[in-house]
Amino acid sequence: MGKTYERIDGRLRAFIEAQPLFFTATAPLDGEGTVNLSPKGLKGSFAVIDEQTVAYLDFAGSNAETIAHLRENGRITLMWCAFQGPPDIVRVHGRGEPVFRDDERWAELLAHFPGIDPVPHGLRAVIVVRAELIRDTCGYGVPFMTYDEDRDLHRKRFAREDDASLDAYFAKKEHIAASIDGLPGLPLPLPPLPSAAPAE
Repeated sequence: MGKTYERIDGRLRAFIEAQPLFFTATAPLDGEGTVNLSPKGLKGSFAVIDEQTVAYLDFAGSNAETIAHLRENGRITLMWCAFQGPPDIVRVHGRGEPVFRDDERWAELLAHFPGIDPVPHGLRAVIVVRAELIRDTCGYGVPFMTYDEDRDLHRKRFAREDDASLDAYFAKKEHIAASIDGLPGLPLPLPPLPSAAPAE
């Protein structure tokens, strides 16, 4: 029922890029630590960088579990489900890294996301994932669901923030600078948000 792929291309890439929602799973090395599972959406915030690498934008929120786990051990699984069309589930198991605003790769990475303005969403990091195992399986148990549109609440909530007020917001949250299990999370204060790389 399942198939393993060597690269993200062709039909597989088209399927991944067409999905309006995907999920990320991470965990700390400590066997007693908290496993994290997060939904990710917002059109334009995901990109296939090359046949082995994907990335997505990490926006402001009240936790930073994925960032903390990746900083500790790098393990991550991404999953996409077909809620419309033929049943399919795709998983990319790999090693991830949060790239922060002051990283020299920042502008180059942001250029892969031309369809979204990161400023109103309080962009914190770009999560880059290098695939180690790419698999798909049947999605027979996944229900049909329709996609209407992205919610505009995240943009409305964080568009009124600047870097200073975002720092204040993050400082008030218990699990931003450190994870639920006490691992280092988002480095604070946030460096200023640079501009995307200019078009050539």
